[in-house]
Amino acid sequence: MPNIINDVKLDFKDVLLRPKRSTLKSRSDVDLCREITFRNSKRTYRGVPVMASNMDTVGTFEMAKALSKHGLFVTMHKYYTCDEWKEFAIQNPECLKNMAASSGTGNEDFERLSSVLAAVPELTFICIDVANGYSQHFVEYVRKVRSKYPDHTIIAGNVVTGEMVEELILSGADIIKVGIGPGSVCTTRMKTGVGYPQLSAVIECADAAHGLKGHIISDGGCTCPGDIAKAFGAGADFVMAGGMFAGHDECSGEVIVKNDQKFKLFYGMASRTAMQKHAGGVADYRSSEGKTVEVPYRGPVEATLLDIMGGLRSACTYVGASRLQELPKRATFIRCTQQLNNIYGPPM
Repeated sequence: MPNIINDVKLDFKDVLLRPKRSTLKSRSDVDLCREITFRNSKRTYRGVPVMASNMDTVGTFEMAKALSKHGLFVTMHKYYTCDEWKEFAIQNPECLKNMAASSGTGNEDFERLSSVLAAVPELTFICIDVANGYSQHFVEYVRKVRSKYPDHTIIAGNVVTGEMVEELILSGADIIKVGIGPGSVCTTRMKTGVGYPQLSAVIECADAAHGLKGHIISDGGCTCPGDIAKAFGAGADFVMAGGMFAGHDECSGEVIVKNDQKFKLFYGMASRTAMQKHAGGVADYRSSEGKTVEVPYRGPVEATLLDIMGGLRSACTYVGASRLQELPKRATFIRCTQQLNNIYGPPM
């Protein structure tokens, strides 16, 4: 018999953070940096735990240079060559502490990852990224990478339930990516009917991870700085975004001009566009699970990342958290039926 879970599961749009009395005098008093020591690698990270996704339009070297200046993190797309990595590392060694090399789970992926890590030994983060983190093959691949790289910090995902978070941490991962289907250019929920509301997924997965001294990333579903604040309030240690970083100068691709308006292409990594680019097309045993959209051109990413950091500082002052790390302890969520007054249209 099919199972139905009757508990209500919530998304970012379903809640608001309740304000609380605060002794903070200014947003500038809030410390957004976190210092995190990882369970399996034993390494310590310090920075602003907001990440740009490893999509090939967003996870670029140019994005890494821009975000690293402010202590933010970029998971790089996996299609850069060893020579490109070497050249970047020589010219920008200060960025490497805020970057992860990405890998799929195929033999070619493992060889490519090994080559990159051999070429750039200062790179200590590995992101093992698949759409479906529930396969036994994925678990075994995480174990394989942990065995070869015992001192590297491993990011693994994506999953949305506590038991899988626990299995991946016990298999060697340090940080688990949480999110199936919430992304702005992901169509997994439409094509497969599979998913989990992101706020509830983060709350439940954070609880499972923290019980084992592991950590999680809320990956996807954020449309504005307020959603990022909610993800941190729900217990995420890192928040990853793709669409919020799309459309900038630092993203790959040319600027497209239509009717005197500028755009840049943005697409999911399971989209027809991505599969055509990297695999020669959509294999006949699967369907495309991503969209391709033209995002309005937004100029340099600097203004966007400052807006994100400003929103986070403001959220912390509203709930009385002097450090980002305190936000989950100070967060109380209120269920709501409406967040915004859009009588004059959506906010710009």
